[in-house]
Amino acid sequence: MAKQTVAGQFVDILVRAGVRRLYGVVGDSLNPVVDAIRRNAAIDWVQVRHEEVAAFAAGAEAQITGRLTACAGSCGPGNLHLINGLFDAHRSMAPVLALASHIPSSEIGTGFFQETHPDRLFTECSHYSEMISTRDQMPRVLQTAVQNAIGLSGVAVVSLPGDIADEEAPERSIETALVTSRPSVRPGDAEIDRLVRMIEDAGKVTLFCGSGTAGAHAEVMEFAERLKAPVGHALRGKEWIQYDNPYDVGMSGLLGYGAAYEATHECDLLILLGTDFPYNAFLPDDVKIVQVDVRPERLGRRSKLDLAVWGDVRETLRCLNPRVTPKKSRKFLDRMLKKHADALEGVVKAYTRKVDKHTPIHPEYVASVLDEEAAEDAVFTVDTGMCNVWAARYISPNGRRRVIGSFTHGSMANALPQAIGAQFTDRRRQVVSMSGDGGFSMLMGDFLTLVQHDLPVKVILFNNSSLGMVELEMMVAGLPAYGTDNHNPDFAAIARAAGAHGVRVEKPKELRGALRDAFKHKGPALVDIVTDPNALSMPPKISKDMVQGFALSAGKIVLDGGVGRMLQMARSNLRNIPRP
Repeated sequence: MAKQTVAGQFVDILVRAGVRRLYGVVGDSLNPVVDAIRRNAAIDWVQVRHEEVAAFAAGAEAQITGRLTACAGSCGPGNLHLINGLFDAHRSMAPVLALASHIPSSEIGTGFFQETHPDRLFTECSHYSEMISTRDQMPRVLQTAVQNAIGLSGVAVVSLPGDIADEEAPERSIETALVTSRPSVRPGDAEIDRLVRMIEDAGKVTLFCGSGTAGAHAEVMEFAERLKAPVGHALRGKEWIQYDNPYDVGMSGLLGYGAAYEATHECDLLILLGTDFPYNAFLPDDVKIVQVDVRPERLGRRSKLDLAVWGDVRETLRCLNPRVTPKKSRKFLDRMLKKHADALEGVVKAYTRKVDKHTPIHPEYVASVLDEEAAEDAVFTVDTGMCNVWAARYISPNGRRRVIGSFTHGSMANALPQAIGAQFTDRRRQVVSMSGDGGFSMLMGDFLTLVQHDLPVKVILFNNSSLGMVELEMMVAGLPAYGTDNHNPDFAAIARAAGAHGVRVEKPKELRGALRDAFKHKGPALVDIVTDPNALSMPPKISKDMVQGFALSAGKIVLDGGVGRMLQMARSNLRNIPRP
């Protein structure tokens, strides 16, 4: 019986850490590891066409399952391709272990063929990046990497020369217990006491929620009821906090809508719950601010805080709710709910006139119909750019749906790769890639991955033949659009040629039927929808100060793009306002 190799031991440790799949592209330095996976029934090798897709897919799987996931690239160019997807996973707090295989150990430092220094290259997009130099070192380094990825919620990278991976493992290898889940973090009593006093002293309180409110919906709702507080959210908080929320006042930021901006600026006390919302131009500087976050390094880096609270949102609110004296006045909350509904009424009107007959098709109409036709537990992966706008405005959360995108890193071409990782977690669950033509064509080769693995991902392609968000940024900056046009093929024909279901939609009356047919199809499908590139409505006055990175405005709502079923939600919340 052959002895176990270092590669076999490496794979065994991944399995013990909960890894089910290793996404990647095979290559010579990776061969020992890939062969070890072939021999291990507890883990699968997922072949993709580009390593960037492998990293995005692993990151999406980690966000869906909460488990450690893994990706791999061969030496030099192979593992370099991982870096963009790893940046996204790291900034999304997705626990991902990346294997960067390396050139022969005896050649490191000689300028050998395909030589890079992955242990240095990946330091900025990881909590841990180290190289294994000997077979005896491997178990401890990999264990440390696993615990960094899980414990700190991010990326860890292990560089492993192919020759060391192929060596025999030591006969008496160490099997140390691995940490596979994170603990809850409760704030200290002093912080809780001080926050209670600040709440008691404040007349008007607003809650602004991010992705850190995942799993804390009930606690946030109880907190809002006690404080009579309007609840706004960032984009990454939308799926966790907007549904079943009678205190909802919408979203702030570039894609914002409703009264979230007003609620955060007109309160006496703003409480930031689990959000690292990056656009400080949308945050007030003249109200008291408290931030609650499980990551202490994020406290206070966006705004000046009056109190920093280190803790999980759920555990913090479980401590707070019993101690907070319920406020009696609803005046501030009711005023914000009314503002929210009024704001949505105004936005919707521009997109309710004959949209079902407009050609090219309004992308807002596409997103609205998609929201109605998609499954109640669908996973939506969303390309950066205008697809972010349509998802933010039209995809309705319900506590079962998931919406994943490159919301912090802001990479193009993320939706299709993330859909691959999401679909591997459950082939029976509907996964919808909301792709732009620019993002889809950038990594279009991995549409073949859907076909090869028979993944039933549905790619809904918003095809406006342009880089719409970039074009908008140029317009706001006073520049003529340049270099933003795409001369596209018939993407549906390409899908059919690849062996998938493909249909092109150019008329609004064809849309609903095309989506239903795609969702009924048991394999991968692509719906190529020709949309209006001039669908955006710009503010009447734009100043130079309104352009700062991705944030196009220092003011309230930047884009008027419709808000879908959220208007119905806002109207229903008005029923909670007592009548005189």
